[in-house]
Amino acid sequence: MENQWKSFTGGWIQAIGTVLSAISSTPPKFVNEQQAEDLNIIGNLLQGTGNALAADSTDKVTLSKIGNEIQAIGNSIEVGAFLLTEGNLQTQLQIKGDLFQAVGGASAFADDLDSSPSREAALSLYGNLLQVIGNSMQALSGILSLRGQQRSTLDSVGSWIQAVGAILSALSVSVPEDTLS
Repeated sequence: MENQWKSFTGGWIQAIGTVLSAISSTPPKFVNEQQAEDLNIIGNLLQGTGNALAADSTDKVTLSKIGNEIQAIGNSIEVGAFLLTEGNLQTQLQIKGDLFQAVGGASAFADDLDSSPSREAALSLYGNLLQVIGNSMQALSGILSLRGQQRSTLDSVGSWIQAVGAILSALSVSVPEDTLS
């Protein structure tokens, strides 16, 4: 029962954090630049906490467990980027954090491909796929920023795609398990 609680709680904490990060990147800004950065830090802290709880919800080593651990590392890199650096180094670390999250999501996605067909598996599969796409778009946005191009729209769209994916993944641990026929 404790493992189910960790999985459920971790999934929803991650989803809430992802939505907070998406809000922080949404133009027009409803908050000033410092508030947006603070919201993004809180969002990434929640995402990392949620991913760590989800990874800790099973003793068995699976691609999903490894993926959640990798995503938590990516969130930690992003938090460190905001708190410890600025300028191009901050952007480079954000790109690395986004890519770690994308690789972690891809690992969980690969694990989902091997699951028996069920609502839970379908929600997890699509959720992880959307998170990979969203994180990849955010990384690309950072790369474009380093090259002097505008990043806000691509970053915002990627953030919201990731948020939808995180919500689907959270729903996957919230629905009763049954096999689709």
